[in-house]
Amino acid sequence: MTEADLPAVMEIERVTFPLDAWSEGMMRGELDEIPRTRHYVVALVDDEIVAYAGLAAAADQADVQTIAVLEKHQRNGIGSAMLTELLAEARRRGAREIFLEVRADNPRAQSVYRRFGFEEIGTRRRYYDDGTDAIMMRKRLDD
Repeated sequence: MTEADLPAVMEIERVTFPLDAWSEGMMRGELDEIPRTRHYVVALVDDEIVAYAGLAAAADQADVQTIAVLEKHQRNGIGSAMLTELLAEARRRGAREIFLEVRADNPRAQSVYRRFGFEEIGTRRRYYDDGTDAIMMRKRLDD
């Protein structure tokens, strides 16, 4: 992902996460950390950005920052491909485990993460702007 991708990425962000979308400033801050501690990718279909994902990594830990796929492109493997790339990058950077938060009211995403070997490790109460809890998940990368 580059700054040139931001208009499309921000539109996906607002549509996918209407209640707690990141601001453009927040996203620019993430891009400023590439490649030092961040890794962000986009997915294209017919030359259109339809998804993006981001990873934060430091020392032996990594965090999935975000994964978003336009609704009309969901359920066709793009999200899984994005997560696969983030896991591979975490391993390349020497991470031994990777963490994420997922909305408690998003069972579909939780199911995808479980399928990839993530396990629930706790709950962050009222984590999201609308008061929804976040389920914290972890995957050991040395498995």
